[in-house]
Amino acid sequence: MAEFDYIIVGAGSAGCALANRLTQDGAHTVLLLEAGGSDRRLWVQVPIGYGKSFYDPRVNWMYRTEAEPALDGRAGYWPRGKLLGGSSSINAMVHIRGQPADFDAWRAHGNPGWGWRDVLPYFIKSEDFPAGEPGWRGAGGPLHVTDVAAQSHALCAAFLRAGEEIGLARTPDFNGSRPEGIGHYQITTRGGLRMSAARAYLRPAMGRRNLRVETHARATGIRFAALRATGVDYLQHGVRKTAQARGEVILAAGSVVSPQLLHLSGIGPGAELAPLGIPVLRDSPAVGRNLQDHLCIDHLYHARCATLNEELGRW
Repeated sequence: MAEFDYIIVGAGSAGCALANRLTQDGAHTVLLLEAGGSDRRLWVQVPIGYGKSFYDPRVNWMYRTEAEPALDGRAGYWPRGKLLGGSSSINAMVHIRGQPADFDAWRAHGNPGWGWRDVLPYFIKSEDFPAGEPGWRGAGGPLHVTDVAAQSHALCAAFLRAGEEIGLARTPDFNGSRPEGIGHYQITTRGGLRMSAARAYLRPAMGRRNLRVETHARATGIRFAALRATGVDYLQHGVRKTAQARGEVILAAGSVVSPQLLHLSGIGPGAELAPLGIPVLRDSPAVGRNLQDHLCIDHLYHARCATLNEELGRW
């Protein structure tokens, strides 16, 4: 049984950053488990390829929700990354922070350390956007951000003008001191290629002797001694394996799989786990509850000029 100081489950945005930071000083060994495969794919690295990844089961878990009564019984579609970099390897690369008031609301609800002024230094530290507003944007960080406003399609300008005509405030930078309004998004690319969490954080660390990355390794449960996590069971290429943690087991498998793993390991609503034959280690009804996401609605219009889809479709 292999043994490490830290075991990280999930090589998405959080897992990649953690793997880099925890191995930086060379003092600790880290195992990073990723259920998907490599991010070294053409349509992952080329920004326009995100449209192909949106329904590609090789790199996307393609989750479906249960039928939603409030949506007339429709099931929602939740694309989630199934590769190194997680969803940062298949998303549309828009780089935009949450509204400061949202973070302050978290703090006000009893979450110290999550207020806007608490998290802003970490946003700044992560960024490489030298043209940004001082005190709000960062330079020299691992995550390179590109301003593509000058390359935007003509319909973008028309959309922004329409927004201003109905009274929406124009902002030059959603990540600056005026985060609310209408404007151009920035994207996480560098040199014309996607800057995912895998490229920004994991690839620079993969040459370190104290980091081991295992792909196609799907965690099936957390091992406990009393109430202390001591290891992870996982399935890799049909073989069941176990890794032991001297220090900590870190769940970074996202909002869907992290609570799922807790449930499989006996932490969750006991009334639901026990009938499934799962021994209840800790009856915690809140685990896996109250997950919310926003709706995305497409509006379709006829245009008098060629759209970007029409220009690129023949490619």
